[in-house]
Amino acid sequence: MNMKKMMKQAQQMQAKMEKMQEELKERTVEATAGGGVVKVVVNGKFQVLDLEIDPDAVDPDDVEMLEDLVLAAINEGMRDVQDMINDEMGDLTGGMNLPGMF
Repeated sequence: MNMKKMMKQAQQMQAKMEKMQEELKERTVEATAGGGVVKVVVNGKFQVLDLEIDPDAVDPDDVEMLEDLVLAAINEGMRDVQDMINDEMGDLTGGMNLPGMF
């Protein structure tokens, strides 16, 4: 493969990746914990956009349980976003593993 063709392909891939990064800002995942009593929405930039807690989950005598549920929902949301990014990257790179891209 000649160098000019490789450079053109690299530029095209870079443009596609920049577009994908912009699109990921708009995409969200929703994750829950405790059977849905805690719900979070996380975007493709790993920002928590929304947090909902069912009032029944609020027990002043067991704040630790609520804290654990919030953490579990947020962590699940973060894993789901990473999975979404990995899927998109796999589609973009044709399955090539390009370390350090995200």
